[in-house]
Amino acid sequence: MKIYEGGRDLDGAQVTVDGRPLDPRHDLRRYSRTGFEWTYEGDGPRQLALALLADHLGDDQAALRLTEPFMRRVVAELDNAWRMTGADIDAALARLAE
Repeated sequence: MKIYEGGRDLDGAQVTVDGRPLDPRHDLRRYSRTGFEWTYEGDGPRQLALALLADHLGDDQAALRLTEPFMRRVVAELDNAWRMTGADIDAALARLAE
């Protein structure tokens, strides 16, 4: 199961999947030119939501469709430093479907 982690350092916000940088998936849609962000609603968190969903689901169209609600209900609520597993994402998606 994949592990996603985010944190901030002197270089800004960093997000990894299994220790490697997470692809922002600008090929699907470019919401942010300044990279990933979280803890609020906006373009950086939207880019993170898309990237997390595309990587986890492996379904670009589903990731695009779910980006906005996932950003609002999950990414905007993340702490400054966070860790999320694939199971956590599945649980969050199940809550979105309720």
